[in-house]
Amino acid sequence: MPNYNTLIRNARIIDGSGNPWRYGDVALAADRIAAIAPPGSIPAENCAEVVDATGHVVCPGFIDIQSHAILPLMVDGRCLSKITQGITTEIMGEAWTPAPVAGRNTDPMENALFILGLSDEWQARMRGWQRFGDWLAAYEEAGVSPNVGSFLGGGTLRTVAKGMEMGRPTPDELDTMRRVMAQAMEDGAFGVSYALIYPPDSYTETEELIEVCKVVSRHHGLYITHMRSESYHIFEVLEETLRIGREADLPVEIYHLKAAGQSNWHKMASVIARINEARGQGLDVTADMYPYAASGTGLAAVMPTWTAADGKLFETLRDPAARRRIHSELLTPGGAHRGLTSDAGPEGVMPIGFHKPENQPYVGKRLSEIAESRGQHWLDAAIDLLISEGQRISTIYFSMTEENLRLQLPQPWIKISTDAGGFDPAWAKANGPYHPRAYGTYPRVLGKYVREEGIITLEDAVRKMSGAVADRLNLRERGHLRVGCYADVVIFDPATVNDRATFTDPHQLSVGVRDVWVNGQRVLQDGTHTGATPGRVVRGKG
Repeated sequence: MPNYNTLIRNARIIDGSGNPWRYGDVALAADRIAAIAPPGSIPAENCAEVVDATGHVVCPGFIDIQSHAILPLMVDGRCLSKITQGITTEIMGEAWTPAPVAGRNTDPMENALFILGLSDEWQARMRGWQRFGDWLAAYEEAGVSPNVGSFLGGGTLRTVAKGMEMGRPTPDELDTMRRVMAQAMEDGAFGVSYALIYPPDSYTETEELIEVCKVVSRHHGLYITHMRSESYHIFEVLEETLRIGREADLPVEIYHLKAAGQSNWHKMASVIARINEARGQGLDVTADMYPYAASGTGLAAVMPTWTAADGKLFETLRDPAARRRIHSELLTPGGAHRGLTSDAGPEGVMPIGFHKPENQPYVGKRLSEIAESRGQHWLDAAIDLLISEGQRISTIYFSMTEENLRLQLPQPWIKISTDAGGFDPAWAKANGPYHPRAYGTYPRVLGKYVREEGIITLEDAVRKMSGAVADRLNLRERGHLRVGCYADVVIFDPATVNDRATFTDPHQLSVGVRDVWVNGQRVLQDGTHTGATPGRVVRGKG
């Protein structure tokens, strides 16, 4: 008779494919799912541990296709706020990766989106990561709870060849990008990821993107993108995205699909229709989303992208002539640039990531309130705060509508993602507020949009969090509850699973996810992290 490490009994099995749930038992042996059988058909005496899942769902571990866990995992490998959501695999790399360290990308810390007090040891490691694959291997060596994988950050790729310069690459620079992209694919990158509203990604023209993506295509990868606009120009940039997929001949994934700004909310139905049309014409384009009507990025995203050219953002903001130009571009009707504040208005912008003591009174206040208290125009307040802080200032933008979330979520090609890192409230509170999606994304879908509102079924929600993501990334042995797959397994209570984090009190773990296994090792037991760090690197097919 076979011997099993773990037997999960009396569960409602949801296998990640979208199939209807069924009752059954699941047995784990070493790092694999060894058996799935009718209730009571696997003898308990052959199992080292028997787990009763009566009244609970057992399903595949969730895969976050837009994770920002790169630096948090170096601070705390347990990834607590993600594991307690049932997330067992973190896919990183939007715009920035800490490797390769090559060419003009000599100090990866310079372009880190945020610093969480990394140890000198980790910073030294980062500067030694010459190839893309070096940094992923370091997670396994250090020990992390979730599996980890990544796209190559397009901004990092461009920095290797061209630094923070604007303009088209020379033929030699473009050849460098092609060579480094190919190396990253050989190292296991899932493709290339651009965030085209942030420098230096925003300096990249369509033709350059196509040339890079042709390399990705030859290595069977994916183009994943934060499009240049999610508001006024959403239709134009969607066409750019589709063009890249067609001309480079590769699949396309759109990060956190949204229509930002009240004057653009009505466009989402047409965006969905255009994606469906493109799919009907044979273009492999899909998208993901998070279940919140507010986004999160830096206050620096308000500024025109040229202000960050050559890595001189704060120097540029101190220049009176540059300030006048910023005013002209952002405030003149029909001006050349429309920043994120034009999506939400200053009253919809809430800076939260202040570091300096003198700026702490502004945490959680709207930019319009801050400007009024300082006796300034909102744009001058934003510029002066950025200069004062010398960092991007984490900010919440209230620019979306719940109605569009409900419209997007049922689309069969939509997946769930967090757009966030993994935190422990015990240490994360000291870094200030954060977007609640880091703590509540997946339980929020299961609690609010499945159980309470019935927008989608439980089976489809699990599919959008597991099997659909694994299939998109060609991870054939993860994301599904099938015999032979890796034992990334979650048990949750469908009657209680829910998010608790809010915009005013974000550092709260979600509830209802009871047990989590990664590669057959339990990392969450009765809602408490076990301290186990069995995570492994997952790689693309390049």
